[in-house]
Amino acid sequence: MAVAGPEGFRDDLDRPLRVATKFPEIAREYYGKVGRQIDVIRLNGSIELAAVLRLSDVIVDIVETGKTLRENRLEVLSTIAPVSARLIANRSAFRFKRQQIERITEDLRRVVEESI
Repeated sequence: MAVAGPEGFRDDLDRPLRVATKFPEIAREYYGKVGRQIDVIRLNGSIELAAVLRLSDVIVDIVETGKTLRENRLEVLSTIAPVSARLIANRSAFRFKRQQIERITEDLRRVVEESI
């Protein structure tokens, strides 16, 4: 989870920072800890576009490789927290749906390997 903004971004401390995100509570908590006043713009979808179109100053989003940020001329300004995905199956589901779960696991593994 990171804050990202346009390359070379300079924060104007004389006004509230406009932050686009799918995670408004995380953004509020993070900026509250650093004492920065923000206006949250809650969005879904391609959050990067908010900064590209200047709807927001920065974004708060999950960043995996940074490829999408680079493609949009954005950069990570600060890291909020590390995040990772997990596939969890309870014992009963694994016992009765083992083939489907293993197929999903293999499909996910393939997608992850292709994206690296």
